[in-house]
This record gives sequence, structure tokens and C-alpha cells, in this order.
Amino acid sequence: MPLIYKICPQPLWREAAREGVFRGAPVDRRDGFIHFSTRPQLAETAARHFAGQDDLVLVAVDAAALGSELVFEPSRGGDLFPHLYGDLPLSAVDRVLPLPLGPDGRHLIPELPE
Repeated sequence: MPLIYKICPQPLWREAAREGVFRGAPVDRRDGFIHFSTRPQLAETAARHFAGQDDLVLVAVDAAALGSELVFEPSRGGDLFPHLYGDLPLSAVDRVLPLPLGPDGRHLIPELPE
């Protein structure tokens, strides 16, 4: 299974690092699962849900390490999005990268595997 990605405010991710687990952002807790994106979905997710926000990180997660709690479900336009029905163990995190804003105000998505 490929990597999946979570866009997260840096302070929230620092809290997760201290606790050893990511329990989700407020929107995740409200919806009952942690929202992720695949690589092709990242730019639209950033533009739609994080427009103009700085101090974000991009968390790359090994989807295979999440087991049956990870479900791909239809969302935006019928596209299948990864949803984690449980906490994210930090042992599943492959890397954490900064997600800066470019000069045009859009996030600069780094080169990543799909």
C-alpha cells in the first residue's frame, strides 16, 4: 500500500509528538475519523481546507501499517479518500515535512511518492 498524507498545523503535530500518538484535528474528531489524502489529492485538499494557512506540516504515513482501521471512502466528487477510524500511531509515520506557502499564496507540495 502507498503512503497517505495528513496536512496538520505544526502546534497540533508537536502535541502529538509529545504524546506519542495523533488523535486528530478538531474536524477529525467531529467527523469520527482522521482525514487523509493520497498524493494526487494533496493540492486540492490544501487549497480547499487550508488556504492561506502557514505553519503547517505534511505528515507522510505508511498506509499498510494502519490495518483495517484505514478505509478508502468516496468523498469530493466521488474520489476515494483514506479515512482512519482510530488514532494514528507515530510508528506508522514515514516522514514529516514543512508545507510552506508559495509567493502566490498556495502551498508548495514537495516531491513525494504516490
